[in-house]
Amino acid sequence: MTASAVAEPQHEDHSVRVTLWRFPPGTETGWHVHEYDYVVVPVAGGSLTVETRTGGRAAYPIRTAVSHARPRGTEHNILNETDAEIAFVEIELKAAATR
Repeated sequence: MTASAVAEPQHEDHSVRVTLWRFPPGTETGWHVHEYDYVVVPVAGGSLTVETRTGGRAAYPIRTAVSHARPRGTEHNILNETDAEIAFVEIELKAAATR
């Protein structure tokens, strides 16, 4: 895959960063490490693929309106290998990192 998922910043202040992530078919985030704890709120569900640095590769089901959280330090690449667009809002909890 060579196309990038689309990150649309929606809000940022001292405590949170909110980004809408859209994954048209054939796109990916690229390798990244999450700087903050974060919550994902799916708005268009489907199945993404998650790759880890240890060589892991697995289906990553995204169910519309079913949120989940992950800790800072999470490292991965997220890919859309399906024929449908998938989207979620990512809410990064910056204030939690300073506690």
